[in-house]
Amino acid sequence: MLLKVLRAKIHWARVTAKDLNYEGSIVISKELLDEVGIVPYESVLIVNVETGERFETYVIPTEEKGTVQLNGGTARLAEVGDRLIIMAFGWYKIEEAISVKPKVIILNKRNEVVQP
Repeated sequence: MLLKVLRAKIHWARVTAKDLNYEGSIVISKELLDEVGIVPYESVLIVNVETGERFETYVIPTEEKGTVQLNGGTARLAEVGDRLIIMAFGWYKIEEAISVKPKVIILNKRNEVVQP
């Protein structure tokens, strides 16, 4: 049996932009993705801290520092400035899952890492 376990989390990412006229996804600074090990086009679960809304989409990287942009339908699920929790999961055998330690970063209002 495999268990779905949290492996990476970006905590308190601020939405910096929205674009309804895009196919869909979340655009995140490559520097933040690299910090936690989330890869381009990986599926992520997102929680809007302000509303409690939860949604899933995929990640598109950008070189622009501090960018967290919601696109397509997901742009309707948060406002610029809202805080998000962005989570990536992995599937592990039970014996592996016991020792998984997720990589977590906490961001400030400018989407800079304040706690690795």
